[in-house]
Amino acid sequence: MIETHAHIYSDDYADDRQEMLTRAWNAGVEQIWMPNCDSGTIAGMMELAAAYPEKCLPMIGLHPTYVKEDFEKELQIMEEWLDKYPFIAVGEIGMDLFWDVTYKEQQAEAFLYQCKLARKHNLWIDIHSRNAFQETVGLIEQFADPGLKGIFHCFTGTLEEANRAIELGFKLGIGGVATFKNGGLDKVIPYVDLEYLVLETDAPYLAPVPYRGKRNEVSYIEIVAQRVADLKQISKQEVIDVTTESARKLLQI
Repeated sequence: MIETHAHIYSDDYADDRQEMLTRAWNAGVEQIWMPNCDSGTIAGMMELAAAYPEKCLPMIGLHPTYVKEDFEKELQIMEEWLDKYPFIAVGEIGMDLFWDVTYKEQQAEAFLYQCKLARKHNLWIDIHSRNAFQETVGLIEQFADPGLKGIFHCFTGTLEEANRAIELGFKLGIGGVATFKNGGLDKVIPYVDLEYLVLETDAPYLAPVPYRGKRNEVSYIEIVAQRVADLKQISKQEVIDVTTESARKLLQI
């Protein structure tokens, strides 16, 4: 399996990071893709990338909830890193209007700028979109570059929104929310071709049932794979095979 989105550099794993990673490898995870948040998370992420160069693959980007007054300085740091390291993607980037809309315009500006960086470096993007699907899609359409590809991380939208994201050339990142009783993905996953889905945990956040409310970890991606299999009435192995291949294709961009 390829874990397409996990914050394994988080302080939540300060006491047992190695054990957590061992559980992931033992569960069959072959790679963990690490999204960045801001300049403060780069050091920890890059330490893991250096320790596990074939297994822990870093992205670089400014997360929308970290967009503040100094966002242009943060973007400069991201750009400098892109010029000196072969990241797999620009992420996680996007729009988040759930907690605070104070920096909505700055979030949009940061997103569009990072889309330009992704195209410049021939990379895909990892999108964070919370309470902002229409706004995020509108920006992608405004950017108007068919070469822009990537993942809508932690997708929790409707079937109509899923199809819209797919039409724009994006995969849907499916995580623990798929196991939630009222998560809504039971009305989406059965009707979306498996080739458009990739697996993630967003660890340490959004742990799947039966761990909901507790610290999430990468090994729980098995639970997500099983849930997708159950919803689509296919084998877990088929889910693993197809989603892993879809993830690998993104790396080839």
